[in-house]
Amino acid sequence: MAVHLIVGAGMVGSTTARQLADRGEQVRIVSRSGRGPTHPRVERIAADATDADRLGELAQGATAIYNCLNPAYHRWLTDWPPMAAALLTAAERSGAPLVIAGCLYGYGEVTGPMTEENPLAATHPKLKMRADMWRDALAAQRAGRIRAVTEVRGSDYLQAQSIFSFVMGKPLLAGRRTFVPAPLDVPHTWTSINDMAAMLVTAATDQRAWNRAWHVPSVSPLTIRELATRFTKVAGAPAPKLATIPGPIFRAAGFLSPMLRELQTTAYQFARPFVMESTAATTTFGRRPQPLDEALREAAVLLGGVPGATAGTPQARPATA
Repeated sequence: MAVHLIVGAGMVGSTTARQLADRGEQVRIVSRSGRGPTHPRVERIAADATDADRLGELAQGATAIYNCLNPAYHRWLTDWPPMAAALLTAAERSGAPLVIAGCLYGYGEVTGPMTEENPLAATHPKLKMRADMWRDALAAQRAGRIRAVTEVRGSDYLQAQSIFSFVMGKPLLAGRRTFVPAPLDVPHTWTSINDMAAMLVTAATDQRAWNRAWHVPSVSPLTIRELATRFTKVAGAPAPKLATIPGPIFRAAGFLSPMLRELQTTAYQFARPFVMESTAATTTFGRRPQPLDEALREAAVLLGGVPGATAGTPQARPATA
């Protein structure tokens, strides 16, 4: 049986592995430590993501290679280039399609809703790097070096790896005043990790998705205030008490906190409406986002805010938010 090779065992990689395994597919998930979800159809492998030879071996006969890596923001400029190059080499040697878990950073600052047709105009070195990774992969496909490539782009995740989970989640659950390094009333698109994983699987297994980028079907944009209010209601927590961190204090805090320092790079995403359109994926593949309350309940469970509940990553299903 063919195998799906997932490189990166964080939330996106692990959720993708579970979805594939639950539908009967064989999965190899690669991380430096060899971690990953426990499932009879998931093989966990310890390997270096910069080792093109090893990745090429693991990719032989694979249905697809999934780039679900996510190095620490402050190491992007050093860590991404060798990993991206190794994955391209593995795709070239194996003939397997390459599917990239992408983001919206490559667009840079925008003035209206983003579609896949927006130019990748980012100029900041870290943000431009994500755009360059896609351009390099697409150039390799057009040159005949790799069979196929696609990139799936999502916005800030509801369940993990975003300003919502890193900064806001636990204080909201505890009923404490929550200080947010962003305006509270600007519309913003939020993506469920389950929807990201489901779109990655679609992009890997449906040839209509190949050789272009796709936006993940996501719930309607919400301001931080709206999201916090909905989250606390779903979690049974007190109504949110929110305050914006003044700019000078936010910038000063960056000297002490690497996370806050890195958030300053993408602060523009919250200064004005940051809205992602996903009509192309919805129309082409019939995908609908996971219901918002369901995704927020998962986020609360992951943050330890729903006593007696266990965290899970159910496959996103066709449904409206």
